[in-house]
Amino acid sequence: MQYRQFGKNDWQVSALGFGCMRLPILDDDSSKIDHELAQAMIYKAIDAGVNYLDTAYSYHRGQSEVFLGKILKDGYREKVKLATKMPSWLVKTADDLDRLFDEQLTRLQTDHIDVYLLHALNASHWQNYLDLKVFDWVEKKMSEGLINNLGFSFHDKYEVFDKILNGYDNWDFCQIQYNYMDTNYQAGMQGLYQAAEKGLAVVVMEPLRGGSLAKNPAPKAVAEAFAKSGKEWSPAEWALQWVWNQPQASLLLSGMSTMQQVEENLVSAARSGIDTLTAEDLQVVEDVRQAYLSLTPIPCTKCEYCLPCPNDVAIPTIFAIYNEAIMYDNPRSARWAYNNEVKAENRADNCIECGLCEDACPQQIEIIDWLKKADVFLTAQNN
Repeated sequence: MQYRQFGKNDWQVSALGFGCMRLPILDDDSSKIDHELAQAMIYKAIDAGVNYLDTAYSYHRGQSEVFLGKILKDGYREKVKLATKMPSWLVKTADDLDRLFDEQLTRLQTDHIDVYLLHALNASHWQNYLDLKVFDWVEKKMSEGLINNLGFSFHDKYEVFDKILNGYDNWDFCQIQYNYMDTNYQAGMQGLYQAAEKGLAVVVMEPLRGGSLAKNPAPKAVAEAFAKSGKEWSPAEWALQWVWNQPQASLLLSGMSTMQQVEENLVSAARSGIDTLTAEDLQVVEDVRQAYLSLTPIPCTKCEYCLPCPNDVAIPTIFAIYNEAIMYDNPRSARWAYNNEVKAENRADNCIECGLCEDACPQQIEIIDWLKKADVFLTAQNN
């Protein structure tokens, strides 16, 4: 196992962290963790040098923390840094902070949290925490030895990330979504560099973009780009090594669901390193990125010339969701995003075909027709 400094802290972390959000389950029920297999996977990872376990209050419908509390016995708790998160969306009053945190300690059967995060920070959650004086609460817990390191995970625009990063002086780390397809998404590469320059450890989540970058065989255009490298790396290996190549990344999390994934990721992590990819390797990744982008059916650049829509249709957002569904062959995830993250009044079926958007579009996209196609596809039932 390779290790890296955890930001400005005085300890080193394994390059590979075990994300406990996608543990193996029974009966296709996310709350029913396959304890025997999941325990064997985590023990194998720890025995091979993984020293960072990441969970959260909500993972596996609340059972991930409970499961870890049961298995981290016989010295395994002492071998790892245990990370969990305050469920920001459930915090309504200051009393909720103590109630939820105490419940987490009970679930995890531990007397302290090594690495604690304010979960899924966005503009709304951030303002709520400020109103509740969360840092007074955190610093009290830290003074009592209940929390050792404080950070946040993030899901919003870069401008919000910048505000949060600079809104508190004593962050130890942050956790961001980052992979070779998401360099300009949310915090992105700019946020990665900014956090590292401030001395924060940066924990990378979704290095495989929820498994989309691990598909093997990859789409034809992508497979052809990989083949030019001459390396017999899997698509997952390429994605992981691309993150590990960057010194600003303290570790990456992998939500492993099978023993095979654990074994393969341990091998990859063992040969990982900073600045180990050649210029030719990096060009391969860029060619792969372009190959993925070439698969998008709608040439939308998100310039937003089509906005504001007089009927409030979220045109660039809808096109991005549809494009990603096709690009990564992942309609299930796209349909969930469309029906849960796009408000009903902003969906494509609200288009009144006025044509103002098409007149304004510099890409000359047939927006009205594409909105119809996207709506049919994104509202269809998954098989």
